[in-house]
Amino acid sequence: MSRLYLLTPPLTEGQAFAPRLAEAFALGDVASVLVRLARGADPKRVVAPLLEACAAHDVALLIEDDVRLAARLGADGVHVDFSQVAEAVESFKSQRIVGAGGVHLRDDAMTAGQEGADYVMFGEPDAHGVALPAEVTLERIEWWAEIFETPCVAYAARLADVAPLAAGGADFIALDGAIWDAPDLAEAMAAAMKAARA
Repeated sequence: MSRLYLLTPPLTEGQAFAPRLAEAFALGDVASVLVRLARGADPKRVVAPLLEACAAHDVALLIEDDVRLAARLGADGVHVDFSQVAEAVESFKSQRIVGAGGVHLRDDAMTAGQEGADYVMFGEPDAHGVALPAEVTLERIEWWAEIFETPCVAYAARLADVAPLAAGGADFIALDGAIWDAPDLAEAMAAAMKAARA
């Protein structure tokens, strides 16, 4: 069974989003949340309310791309490009989670694993919002799960992608718009949980 890993929309403040996040936690087995900051946002205004929600539900909160900010705000970890994993691991001294993204090649993933990443994420959208096709992500997940012990996260653009990725060996399923843009959060979370257990 895979656990869920939720990615927030780019946020300008966290107070309004925190109740929605807490609702999602109450509806499913969420292991971690990746907080994405909108351009120009005050990081503390975004992160502080979300940290409270995460702490109340025993969910790890990670910050995207900023090791110093993650440490300063008391986040549980950081999600960085695979090329920055070694630096992040050195900065955190195993005290926080370091996740690896930006993985487009098998060599990228292996590099991240060798440099101490706590997980490797496959399929996430690039800077232009374009994600890998689900079948490519599935192929990478199956390859990784068969050979390596480092946990892997599979990004699912659609709820329909969750079950194959979970069955393929993903330890975690990353979801963003498939949850937050759904007309009914409870229905979306229920569908994601059912598929993650497939």
